[in-house]
Amino acid sequence: MRTGTERLIQAALVVVVFGGWQAGVATRVIDPFFFPAPWDIVGQMYEWLSDTGFYKHVSVTLTETALGYVIGTVLGVVGGVWLGLNRTAARILDPFIKSFNAIPRVVLAPIFVLWLGLGLWSKVALAVTLVFFITFFNAMQGVREVNPTVLANARILGASRRDLLHHVYFPAAASWILSSLRTSVGFAVVGAIIGEYLGASAGLGYLIAQAEGNFHAVGVFAGIVILAMFVLVIDRILDVAENRLITWRPDAQSANR
Repeated sequence: MRTGTERLIQAALVVVVFGGWQAGVATRVIDPFFFPAPWDIVGQMYEWLSDTGFYKHVSVTLTETALGYVIGTVLGVVGGVWLGLNRTAARILDPFIKSFNAIPRVVLAPIFVLWLGLGLWSKVALAVTLVFFITFFNAMQGVREVNPTVLANARILGASRRDLLHHVYFPAAASWILSSLRTSVGFAVVGAIIGEYLGASAGLGYLIAQAEGNFHAVGVFAGIVILAMFVLVIDRILDVAENRLITWRPDAQSANR
């Protein structure tokens, strides 16, 4: 199926779903108190986007998300690669890592608030815990999936440990790490939003919590749509980065045509 046809089908699905939703609200088949009309949601989004004060909330959430994402990714990659190469340390730390990973992240949110206060870093800490384990396990598995024959040949050619990391381990784990980066974007946003729900004076989560407290469903849905668009933009950036970093991988879209 060609790309143009796929785009037409996507556009048709959008028209059918949102057009049906709008018609359902107009005919009172759908209760607008619980499911406000899409046009009303668009109007709320326009109102927010027209207000310069709204961008303060966006910048707060963006900062929390970016810091949590970057810190969690760096720690996850470093930790995953280290334990992927050091099997003894991995066996020693395995029960502790699994125990911490089993803790629901929402439970940690109030603890971070107690430790770090209601400011920026409690939200960042929560986002880090959500991002870390996704990247960590993927990086560790990616390193362990390296072909032993490739490693043996590199060692025969005189590759040092640093050379192996740069030319063998990291390229082999790159697809694993990049796939985890795509997944962890949403979790970084979730961490920031949950933290803002618990207590904040700014941020998209704060706006959604305010709308929810006032039973303003339009504001809640508008905030959700903006967050979804926010994640889609980041996902597109990761698409570009992935295509540049993994140039040897065949184009999946071309292969499926």
